[in-house]
Amino acid sequence: MSIDLIHIYELLRNRYGDLNWWPAKSPYEVIVGAVLTQNTNWSNVEKALANFDGDLSPTLVENMDETTLREKIRPAGFFNQKTDYLKTITDWYKKYSYDPETVKKQYQTRLRGELLSVKGIGRETADSILLYAFGFPEFVVDAYTMRLLARFGEPERKYEDLKAVFQSQLPKDAALYNNYHACIVINGKEHCRKKPVCGGCPLHGMCPYPKGTV
Repeated sequence: MSIDLIHIYELLRNRYGDLNWWPAKSPYEVIVGAVLTQNTNWSNVEKALANFDGDLSPTLVENMDETTLREKIRPAGFFNQKTDYLKTITDWYKKYSYDPETVKKQYQTRLRGELLSVKGIGRETADSILLYAFGFPEFVVDAYTMRLLARFGEPERKYEDLKAVFQSQLPKDAALYNNYHACIVINGKEHCRKKPVCGGCPLHGMCPYPKGTV
């Protein structure tokens, strides 16, 4: 089935506008948030981030003992694993002197390969870091994206294949990928839920999913 992803984006953007994701004070805060949001909701991540009292930096995490770090990120769940992940991703960032401009000068494919080799960093997390922390055009596929494609009749596929569905139709543009994914998430929370709320959905007129769900 052919999905008109450009038209879908136009409808979503008309409803939600430019959402200016990711809400963070620094690229490193995006990195930390991308790790902490694994297997939990964003409200729990916000609670964990608040425990740093506005002083979240790579040098702080690098030098913080693991017991203290675990307690700070406890609200995000899986805090033992995520403490390990934050230490390893911070070590990766240190290779670039904690300088986002240095990261941005690297080859995108090389950076993605490096990130995927870091413990605890899967495809979704790596792409979130590349897109939202450093502005590289990597489309992020998450549960909301998969659900949207499924509702439009796209068969279940692997992450890279679903990502290619978007990147084959869309211009290679980080700002576009950023806002498109943000709109998918917002619409997924408001309408395209596991039990969909089709009434009022901006995609209701073109979505082939069975109608009559309210």
